[in-house]
Amino acid sequence: MTATLTAPVGKSWLLCPGCQTLLYHRRVERNLGVCPECNHHERVTAHQRIEQIFDTDSVEELPPVGASGDPLGFVDTRPYPHRMEGARQRTGLDEAVVCVRGTVEGHALVAAVMDFRFLGGSLGAGVGERITRAAEEALATRTPLLLVSASGGARMQEGALSLMQMAKTSAALGALDAAGVLTISLVTDPTYGGVAASYATLCDVILAEPRARLGFAGPRVIQQTLRQPLPDGFQTAEFLFARGMLDDLVPRSALRATIGRLLAFAAADRSAPGAAVTDDVVRDAEALPDDAAWDVVARSRDLGRPTTFDYIGHFVDGFVELHGDRLADDCNAIVGGVGILDGRPVVVIGHQKGHTVAEVADRNFGMGTPAGYRKAMRLMRLADKLGVPLVTLIDTPGAYPGVSAEENGQAIAIAESIRLMAGLTVPVVAVVTGEGGSGGALALGVGNRVLMLSNATYSVISPEGCAAILWNDAARADEAAVQLRLRARDLVTLGVVDGVVPEPAGGASADPGGTAAAVHRAVTGALAELAGADREELLAQRRARFRRMGGRTDG
Repeated sequence: MTATLTAPVGKSWLLCPGCQTLLYHRRVERNLGVCPECNHHERVTAHQRIEQIFDTDSVEELPPVGASGDPLGFVDTRPYPHRMEGARQRTGLDEAVVCVRGTVEGHALVAAVMDFRFLGGSLGAGVGERITRAAEEALATRTPLLLVSASGGARMQEGALSLMQMAKTSAALGALDAAGVLTISLVTDPTYGGVAASYATLCDVILAEPRARLGFAGPRVIQQTLRQPLPDGFQTAEFLFARGMLDDLVPRSALRATIGRLLAFAAADRSAPGAAVTDDVVRDAEALPDDAAWDVVARSRDLGRPTTFDYIGHFVDGFVELHGDRLADDCNAIVGGVGILDGRPVVVIGHQKGHTVAEVADRNFGMGTPAGYRKAMRLMRLADKLGVPLVTLIDTPGAYPGVSAEENGQAIAIAESIRLMAGLTVPVVAVVTGEGGSGGALALGVGNRVLMLSNATYSVISPEGCAAILWNDAARADEAAVQLRLRARDLVTLGVVDGVVPEPAGGASADPGGTAAAVHRAVTGALAELAGADREELLAQRRARFRRMGGRTDG
């Protein structure tokens, strides 16, 4: 809501269309066009949006291109050229998008910002050409691209030429993918049709304002076609976020900071090797504790152990969590995002449990669903596209074994994740921080360097599951733990892990901060070891590492 868009009551007051509250218009302006009572986000103009996001005095508008003309000679109640002229006079714009370059928190950005006031932000040849040129500017300068969408869809008055802009803009984004340039989409209200089905949903990161609507077909069309009621909140950002389609919901007041963190990640020096450190990693099995296997299992499951978010909070700066598998769901047992580790950009993915029974239950006990592994794969591909290291933190009793997981392809998701990790061309460091349970752990564990904490475990099955299957008696889990050789000492001997991070006296639960510091040093050291290798060497080294596992030794 802004004073320029909402009819004033008298000279100084506005009526919020969301909650019908009478508001002082300067208060609304200071709040970036958001109702302070109900959080209703009113539409803003393209230039207002640019002013809200970019650094002051940093913006330069990209050279305009000619309008698309009237290729069809289209007439409805008015000739198309008359409609275009009316839109120009009402808005002061010559098309439905404004393209600029500038900085956000000091980091370079190219942006194409749509304005719904101009023929409903419809996608015509003029809009498609400008967005494509903005993408080409981002490609030429290797600058991240931001696309702010606000559109009713393709422009009918330009017929099939309008339709072709979906392919044109999508191809332009594909070129940025191939070049390793970060792309960000900001979905605002409304975003429909050809825009939703092209550049608005093809970016690396998709953000949305609260209550923004996004969809291919509008709700009226769906209702008239199917003759059935729609779910509450249908096509809102909240509805789609819960179904894994968006990376995050970001209120307008936080947009600038969120985009700034993403740009800081993209701008960090990818070639920086990081400071070489003297880590504490133990690579000699005989130097490791020979504790009872069942005691180690109990320690690996202690709720006081640091979680993935604890580790991220300790040593990843400017972290932005990314959500959703872009298919059907999000999974809060597997989390991930982007940030900066000791000055270099990283993608971090990990299993997330919690420190209380309620937290662990809410996180599904750290057991990933197919959506979780597909989300992880999306972030792996992002790391590979941008050429940044991947760090994974493993702590799971195993992948979720429920009916819904099987219905949604749990085995396929795990298999695809393992294969994808094996083929990445960036440094990958995996750390087992607690339980390393079966394929659910390995799906995040195909690294160039695989480390584990001294009281962590890594096994093909849980001791209870092994005992139940082999002896039909889960109570013999302590015996199974010994037979499975799941301790750090055993796994170094077997060559499954490359080294072990010692835990402080009393274990990770007794000193979470000290444990996080040790993992930080170990990860930094592993990345420093891998820094000199090129992409093909990293790929070959990782494949060779796993090729050796269980190979014949009898000549």
